Amino acid sequence: MMQGVPQPAFYIFKCQQSAPPGMPKPSCVSQNDPESQQLFQHLAQSLMMKGIIGTVQPIQTGCLNRCQQGPVMLVEPGHTMYVGLTKEKIDRIIDEHIIGGKVVEEYVIPDEMWGEPVPPSQMAR
Repeated sequence: MMQGVPQPAFYIFKCQQSAPPGMPKPSCVSQNDPESQQLFQHLAQSLMMKGIIGTVQPIQTGCLNRCQQGPVMLVEPGHTMYVGLTKEKIDRIIDEHIIGGKVVEEYVIPDEMWGEPVPPSQMAR
């Protein structure tokens, strides 16, 4: 029997990609948007304050390839991509999705920007 740390119920992958100043490409952490620089810390602190950091693992990632919709984060299981994030949106996502079990549909990436995953078996050469 394995003691100690249980497997997390959720992983939250928060994009921390930051384009250099002057780059035309949007990025999830922006010099022009101070709030975007604080979102990962806000996510982690909120999980701690609610006492669920032991079962919800926040992870800082590089680009998740949905830069136009940033700031973005991906919740697993479920492949749920949340877009246009703010601290308030993150709070609702934690309360309603992570704790409440109901995806916050209005913050989810539009289907046409996401779509169904393609099985690797179909792509493999």
